[in-house]
Amino acid sequence: MAKSPNIAAVDALAREITGAVRSLPRRDTAGVRAVRRQFSRRLADEPPGYVLAVALKLLGEPDPLFRWFAYELVHFHHATLRALRAKHLAQLGRGLGRWEDVDTFAPYLAGPAWREGQVSDALIQRWARSKDRWWRRAAVVSTVALNNQARGGGGDPARTLLICRMLVADRDDMVVKAMSWALRALAVRDARAVRAFLTEHESGLAARVKREVNNKLATGLKNPPGAGRARP
Repeated sequence: MAKSPNIAAVDALAREITGAVRSLPRRDTAGVRAVRRQFSRRLADEPPGYVLAVALKLLGEPDPLFRWFAYELVHFHHATLRALRAKHLAQLGRGLGRWEDVDTFAPYLAGPAWREGQVSDALIQRWARSKDRWWRRAAVVSTVALNNQARGGGGDPARTLLICRMLVADRDDMVVKAMSWALRALAVRDARAVRAFLTEHESGLAARVKREVNNKLATGLKNPPGAGRARP
């Protein structure tokens, strides 16, 4: 991403994107994603620096919908995704403040960059130690890309459980739910490692994590029918 993009061109394209989204009769996921695909096709041959600049411009929009759009734009531009480094994730993650934001940023951008060795284990560990709940959630949710086959994960119990161990005692609801998700994703790839982790940390894990992950191991579902109403 060495070459500086043309700022005027970036601004013009960002305005075009926001205009196209705002003109939709219904701004539902299908409609917005259709617009994103249209612009992804237009950007297919553009260099990573340009695509990243457009994404960062969209992050400046007050409507959080454009954050999701920006993350998808980067994720589906292969060259930009492969060019992401720690400094780019810091830029793209600035202003994280909702679980919806984190749950696109982490599995779409941070997780793949970590999986492919573009950022270090130390970076994700630093997020796990953050005082900011959203960065701690990002650390845990980034492990999903290591294990989810649909997202390109081949299974990585060592790095997944490294992050989970760091946050076993964290009782922030956003982190607890992320822990459940991370362990359930790993359970599909390495059920034995997850069972061992549950046994090792049985007294420290949140009840929600133990319930949902054990359900996944036993039935393949987080909340199987007949298991009772899921507690918040």
